Amino acid sequence: MTTRDRLDLLRRVVDEHGQAEVARRIGRSTAAVNQVLHGKYNGNPERILELIAAEFGSETVICPVMGEIPLARCTEERNKPFKATNPQRRRLYLACRDCERRKP
Repeated sequence: MTTRDRLDLLRRVVDEHGQAEVARRIGRSTAAVNQVLHGKYNGNPERILELIAAEFGSETVICPVMGEIPLARCTEERNKPFKATNPQRRRLYLACRDCERRKP
């Protein structure tokens, strides 16, 4: 999904749900969503657009550990803490650390 596609998705979901609801569902402020919509966001809009795609889109990614998974699952797994007692969690942690999708 391109940046333009994600912006179009953002516009559609804001029209359907409103800025406040969209912001609440992705865990960002209404102001940030508004600024991305209007091209005035000072941060990295790609991060917010990825959250939009994960929450409202149907995009999938290829995970080296889990195979093809929804972007939402990728985002969820990337944000989980390390657990040495769970072999899959350990493999995911190591793979996610070097993944191009991981944002500092």
